[in-house]
Amino acid sequence: QVQLVESGGGLVQPGGSLRLSCAASGSIFSINAMVWYRQAPGKEREWVASITSGGDTNYADSVKGRFTISSDNAKNTVYLQMNSLKPEDTAVYSCNFRLRTRRFGTVGSFWGQGTQVTVSS
Repeated sequence: QVQLVESGGGLVQPGGSLRLSCAASGSIFSINAMVWYRQAPGKEREWVASITSGGDTNYADSVKGRFTISSDNAKNTVYLQMNSLKPEDTAVYSCNFRLRTRRFGTVGSFWGQGTQVTVSS
């Protein structure tokens, strides 16, 4: 199977920075895309940013210009560099990998456990 382990969350003051990481391990043949989502208390989960295996990136308007998604394909790891953080960025951030576990298998969706990011003075 596939395991995703996240790290890097924590408490930061407004205007500060954090870098999240999510590393996948296990039976991985190929990765199509890596995605970050977040869910704030009392709100629905929202898409934050995504990166394809080819390096194409997309961002939600709310984080564009402040967050940067990147990946290390050799390490099956995705990163989210978050700068100029605002209190409204407070949420549980989760990574999601769309990948194949074997050559002719279907693309499956795998989730990390989530990491808390709190932006507060």
